[in-house]
Amino acid sequence: MMRSENQMLIRPVPQADFAETPVIKDRCYRALAYLEAGYPVHLRGSAGTGKTSLALHIAHKIGRPVVLLHGDESSSTADLIGGKSGYRLRRVLDNFIHTVQKTEEDMVQQWADNRVTVACKYGYTLIYDEFTRSRPEANNVFLSILQERILSLPSARGGVDHYLNVHPDFSMIFTSNPEEYAGVFRSQDALRDRMITIDLDFFDQETEVQITQKKTGISRSDAERLVKVIRDLRKVEECEVSPTVRSCIAIAKAIQVMDVPVDSGNARFHQVVAEILSSVTSRSGDAKKHNLVREKLAQLIDLHCNKSFR
Repeated sequence: MMRSENQMLIRPVPQADFAETPVIKDRCYRALAYLEAGYPVHLRGSAGTGKTSLALHIAHKIGRPVVLLHGDESSSTADLIGGKSGYRLRRVLDNFIHTVQKTEEDMVQQWADNRVTVACKYGYTLIYDEFTRSRPEANNVFLSILQERILSLPSARGGVDHYLNVHPDFSMIFTSNPEEYAGVFRSQDALRDRMITIDLDFFDQETEVQITQKKTGISRSDAERLVKVIRDLRKVEECEVSPTVRSCIAIAKAIQVMDVPVDSGNARFHQVVAEILSSVTSRSGDAKKHNLVREKLAQLIDLHCNKSFR
């Protein structure tokens, strides 16, 4: 189903809970410089490294309306640039001679532009989130957009020209997960050659503390303790997936609802932390490995959240 142009737009606003630490400022500075130089930016990193939030923050700095597009295996070129949608009916009644009524009808299928065409036409910022989840052939349309600044259009769209000159204010931000992730396709070399990739890793400790504090309202001291637990847990070899700052946020929100203190002497606190982290630290169902992670986690909670050491 095609949407109107206004339905496709996001008006970027400052995020009150966005932690703009020196590390984040430096990433934004580099990304904005590349965009100003005329290159699309590709933010690549594991889940939980802040790709989408950073992309939206950069878009806010640009100051143009945003069109957000999500990668999807089922997406086709028509889902990106547009296609035929609905019909227009024209009826003419001829009653010049009152005893004779003549009717003429014709029906024409209408074309509706989709997100990519709208962004190129009006110079909006296009954020293509998780673009490698779409099949590579669907993304071929971006090759001429990024290189020649021309969008090729199907003849079915109508009009004399079968191409659209990309607006000079148009800019594009891609995000993606590493290629080894499930459901991710390898992108074309030609497309990756047209963008500048900024690899994102886990945040530094100060940034993770500020993110946890701003997203939840928890005290700085408690945020620091939770972050230390998570950061040390990433070093545990038995963890199948490294926990991210999202886990800190989830723990902080949960214990606030339950009115549970960040205290290793509190059994409920241990339980909440273990349950929230179990989904990311052990996925194979290996009971032995899972128990080892739980033991290491309990040790880290005792180390960083022991009230007697404060």
